[in-house]
Amino acid sequence: MRVVIVAESFAPQLNGVAHSVLRTAEHLLARGHRPLVVAPAGRIARRRAGEPGDRAYGYPVVRVPSLPLPGYPEVRIALPGRQVADAVGRHRPHVVHLAGPFALGAAGAAAAGRAGVPVVAVYQTDLAAYARTYLPFAGRAGARLAWHRLRHIHAAAARTLAPSRASLHALAAHGVPRLHLWPRGVDCVRFHPGHRDEALRLCLGRPGEVLVGYVGRLAPEKQVERLAEAARLPGVRLVVVGDGPYRARLAAALPGAVFLGRRSGHELARLYASFDVFAHTGPFETFGQTLQEAMASGLPVVAPAAGGPLDLVRPGRTGYLVPPGAGTGFREAVERLARDEGLRRALGRAGRAAVAERSWEAVGDQLIGHYRQAVAEAAVPVRR
Repeated sequence: MRVVIVAESFAPQLNGVAHSVLRTAEHLLARGHRPLVVAPAGRIARRRAGEPGDRAYGYPVVRVPSLPLPGYPEVRIALPGRQVADAVGRHRPHVVHLAGPFALGAAGAAAAGRAGVPVVAVYQTDLAAYARTYLPFAGRAGARLAWHRLRHIHAAAARTLAPSRASLHALAAHGVPRLHLWPRGVDCVRFHPGHRDEALRLCLGRPGEVLVGYVGRLAPEKQVERLAEAARLPGVRLVVVGDGPYRARLAAALPGAVFLGRRSGHELARLYASFDVFAHTGPFETFGQTLQEAMASGLPVVAPAAGGPLDLVRPGRTGYLVPPGAGTGFREAVERLARDEGLRRALGRAGRAAVAERSWEAVGDQLIGHYRQAVAEAAVPVRR
């Protein structure tokens, strides 16, 4: 099967859309299919040693001109021209996959429509929340415009795949048709409790301190500053992994925290496994991939009771859900876990068991099943 994946973000960026596209294309290639990725161009970050260039992925990558998002230059907004239609024309796909569609996704949907190719659209980003965060002057009108754009794009899709039940309900409430649930996978070999490193722990905090980790972008919508009360608890050390436009502001708001910047690969896996507790603060997550990675690493997790975490966290069994928008809930949950090592171990073991069957191979095969269904349905003539 030939597949064109039109992605609003792709490597070397580190975010949910880019990671999901990377793993999807890898799985398609491993299963004998032929993916092609269309993504924004632009030097997102200095490439680290060992990171592949576009020619090293094993499948073609077409880069489209883009501009940086004002206030957050690491995020690129594509300026689609003929590249999307040309890529579809050359690759002759059986299906077009839209990953987190917005600017580039609209061009992908139009190109697929002209070519008579079915579209599978994957909802991954709460763009209405981004509009409220980065365009505050637009207010509710900005959020309504974002949903109008999303509804228009997803209405052209044979199937829209949502990562969580909360996302399904939000999409349905805004009139998006033909919805299906498609979660994300996690690499339980890479993210494993066995990577815990006591020497690394001593570099991050004092002996005996409980290490509370956060992994993700340092941006306004992530609300990492809500960990300030938890970071002031005696015997607790907050470790922040990631980068973004809010790093300097967060360093001032969290003076005792250790900021490590961007990490990936085995280095990131060692950090996860060396934490004692994982906390994720963002209330706008459509899924919550870092929560899965932390659970695979054997950690109890704390997250807002909103969006994707509602599907991932079993309160009192694998971690705690706290009221979104409040720092007090994080402090109370972290304090409870910090003083009870047995509880941390029990919740961590249960979390690891909960994600053990969520491999990227399993969810990748589910996605291929959605592709096949979309192609089969497109082949059936519509009765007038």
